[in-house]
Amino acid sequence: MSGYRAPLEEIKFALYQLAGFDRLAELPGFEDASPDLVEAILEQAAKLATEVIAPLNRVGDAEGVSLSAQHQVSTASGFQQAYQQYVDNGWGSLQFDPAQGGQGLPFSLAIAVQELWHSANLAWGLCPLLSQGAVEAIAANASEALKARFLPPMISGAWTGTMNLTEPQAGSDLAAIRSRALPEADHYRIRGQKIFITWGEHDMAENIIHLVLARLPDAPAGAKGISLFLVPKFRVNADGSLGPRNDCIATALEHKIGIHASPTCVMSFGDNEGAIGYLVGQEHQGLACMFTMMNNARLTVGLQGVAIAERAYQQADQFARERVQGHTVLGATAIIGHPDVQRMLMTIQSLTQAGRALAYGACALVDRERVDREKADQEQSALDNTGLDNTGLDEKRRLQRRVGVLTPMVKGWCTEMAQEAVSLAVQIHGGMGFIEETGVGQYFRDARILPIYEGTNGIQAMDLIGRKTLSDHGLGMFELIVEMRGFAARLSPSEELSAEFIKLFAASVNALSAAVSYVLNNAGNKILIGSIAFNYLLLASTVTAAWQMLRAAEIAQQRLAKGDERAPFYRAKLDSCRFFVGQILPRYLGYAYALNSAEQCLAAQHADGC
Repeated sequence: MSGYRAPLEEIKFALYQLAGFDRLAELPGFEDASPDLVEAILEQAAKLATEVIAPLNRVGDAEGVSLSAQHQVSTASGFQQAYQQYVDNGWGSLQFDPAQGGQGLPFSLAIAVQELWHSANLAWGLCPLLSQGAVEAIAANASEALKARFLPPMISGAWTGTMNLTEPQAGSDLAAIRSRALPEADHYRIRGQKIFITWGEHDMAENIIHLVLARLPDAPAGAKGISLFLVPKFRVNADGSLGPRNDCIATALEHKIGIHASPTCVMSFGDNEGAIGYLVGQEHQGLACMFTMMNNARLTVGLQGVAIAERAYQQADQFARERVQGHTVLGATAIIGHPDVQRMLMTIQSLTQAGRALAYGACALVDRERVDREKADQEQSALDNTGLDNTGLDEKRRLQRRVGVLTPMVKGWCTEMAQEAVSLAVQIHGGMGFIEETGVGQYFRDARILPIYEGTNGIQAMDLIGRKTLSDHGLGMFELIVEMRGFAARLSPSEELSAEFIKLFAASVNALSAAVSYVLNNAGNKILIGSIAFNYLLLASTVTAAWQMLRAAEIAQQRLAKGDERAPFYRAKLDSCRFFVGQILPRYLGYAYALNSAEQCLAAQHADGC
């Protein structure tokens, strides 16, 4: 056994009490998500995660992956067998359309299951993560013929998927992409090179479906000239059977700091006759199509931050209970008795719980927005010939704005807090934390990719301050602030939650409101906006995470008042909530100060000729 314990009680609390999954399950299309079914799904997912996937974490880190002269990637021992169990039990199909082989369950439930995969084995979990994102992009943008041909085996997990964006000369600047697509009959010939392609080649599935960004011959320059193409590793016959190998291969594997068991490939398309691909969506609309995949992927990467923080916490907590060092009046003691070790453990725990609340809440809103979008679209279709407006669009747009502002927070803040969490886990181990045999160093190395994935956190910050604040004149942010202010106003001081903590939260919300106004008032100063974006992201995320922790504290108080049989869980929940508000939330003061002083710092820098 790996020592990993599935945190089901915490997951269920976040899913039901904070994300409101019980209310979500009452919405049209989600009626099958009964408490009994959800319980069974989570229990079985926990069993697979703890008994099968988690024990492979250290194995994969030690063995890594290898590339043969025939361009075949071999995965670490046990990975194929674990993935086959994943496929055999239908885990890849949870949130997808039953018409295409899915189970039609909420995205937020699939997220809870994915947390277990990523806590158990982050490198392994990246394979289904990329596949599910590819399914979302194809389902939302491809023709009906492509969907019928490719989605069922991808949803079942028999085929996996990738996203191919980055090129050697084009990192985050996708406008610099050079890969080309030439039209030919009912398909295209793709030529170009892509780098950093996660699970771009492997031996765990019979086919790999690559989503590739490339330019058509008549494409305009820049980002507006990019199209999206579906390029299978093996060509697919009309009856769904596999045909000959396509002209796309892995030419190299990246040697990475962490996630050694996840093959990160250099992919070459069209070295010979050209890789056959199919257009997904409209010509020159590739980025819009890819963002269908990336938006939910950003939420999932944020969840990975939560997952690896949870895993690091469990190991650090166990080590602290077993490691005897130092003395008290009672004699030798385990280091968990030392106040500074307790501080570090509480920091990891409270950050993890806050991140989980933030991520699950955002993912539940994705589900709710989807239902409201379908309802609003149906109502609008019925009203098109009447000249009347659909008032249901207002709620749809509000939910879109909320998901919009939360997505960069979840991706950015949860992956940043994961860096702190895994670093503290190493620190708790002391000198042993710097020794690979303890295993905690792997979490430190694996977690470092997360702030880079799916757009670096600097890009997430620019997204929040630009597209999610300036573009709508702060409407989405102010809607969030109004809701948090209303919550703070109705909170009553108690023995468990002091008036001082409530005032602190209210002050942090006011600071966030002032920051939004500051951003809007300086919209024309692009250099200033870029320089304050990251602190703006951390400020907004910390305050919003504190709101979720205070919501958790309020629920815990109510359960304790009713004499809930899980009183120890709720008392511990109150402890972590108080710690977050008292020890983590005050960081908002630093973010706000740094944000407001940036202009002076920039002026000094320019005066020095920098």
